[in-house]
Amino acid sequence: MSYESSIKSGAPYVIDATHARFLAKKRLPKLIFDFIDGAAGREIGKARNEQAFDDIQLQSRVLRQVDPRNLTTKFMDQSFQLPFGIAPMGMCNLSHPKADQIMGQVAKTAQIPVGLSSAASSRLEDMRKWAGTYAWFQLYVTPPLDHTLSLVRRAQNAGYSTLVFTVDVPQVSRRLRDVANGFKMPFRMRSKQFFDFATHPRWSLATLANGVPKPLNFPDNGDGFDRDASRALADWEFLKQLRELWPGKLVVKGITSVPDALQVQECGADAIYISTHGARQLDSAPASIAVLPLIRQALGPDYPLLFDSGVRNGEDIVKALVCGANMVMLGRPVLYALAADGARGLDALFSGLAYDVSAAMAQLGARNVSDLTPAMIVKNNHALLD
Repeated sequence: MSYESSIKSGAPYVIDATHARFLAKKRLPKLIFDFIDGAAGREIGKARNEQAFDDIQLQSRVLRQVDPRNLTTKFMDQSFQLPFGIAPMGMCNLSHPKADQIMGQVAKTAQIPVGLSSAASSRLEDMRKWAGTYAWFQLYVTPPLDHTLSLVRRAQNAGYSTLVFTVDVPQVSRRLRDVANGFKMPFRMRSKQFFDFATHPRWSLATLANGVPKPLNFPDNGDGFDRDASRALADWEFLKQLRELWPGKLVVKGITSVPDALQVQECGADAIYISTHGARQLDSAPASIAVLPLIRQALGPDYPLLFDSGVRNGEDIVKALVCGANMVMLGRPVLYALAADGARGLDALFSGLAYDVSAAMAQLGARNVSDLTPAMIVKNNHALLD
């Protein structure tokens, strides 16, 4: 599917991530919307991530030959049709029945990466079937350690070639909206939220009909899953062991520090994933886009870098690429689009994003993703001179 061309056939129902969020808020119970939309603490970190993108200005250039434009991207020896993918997220099926399956199938069609979380509401083997070689498995280290290692073996046996090791959740932080709403894991439709569910019958009936989502990659089909359990078993020694154990590509997710990035590189990881977890862990964390150029400078021009947190539109994707990312991953916007209109919503979101990335590249005088460089950033409110 050509996402850039499909949008030209007519305006989609989901226009962009902001519109999708508006629709999702109307269609989801408050408990579920807040779980998706919320962040840690006072949610200043979430706003900081988005504001940092708005503060970046790009210098347009004119009279350049920009047709045709090519959005294909090579990352870790795999070719992708677009320079963005779907970030690993837990319990996505709360946004829409069979959300994981939709994401996997859309990713395979669009030829983009899709991450499946350890805490996903679908089995990792199923995502590998839905998305094929575009599926990546994201690993948390949770007690007991034997369970974590069993997930690594299962991912290898299922044919995954890329493992995303998430390291920025030594302890799950409180998200105050979840606390106020009484959101618990494993998820249950509790009587306290009865009015919330009753006033959203479309979501409630569809969720019941398809089975209440649970973290199915945990023992007992997730019934014994403890969301608040310490994940501090993940340390540098474990990373070294994981590097020896995992034969495929190893990505370390949740890096925002230059010293940490250099140490991860030294441990033999194939790529680093710069992320603040969408500010769902540390409200005071710096904006991901602010630390991206620093990590790129420290690791050199060729080391593969993934990026997420705060990305809301096509120009944000371009800004992340300009600042040094090789591939940009989307989290909340994907769930907004799924909640708004299922597969059609996600298709429409990606169509619009691809079009806007291509249009921004044209404005900047770029024909290929590799043409996007830091020289396109307007610095100190002065236009570029060259």
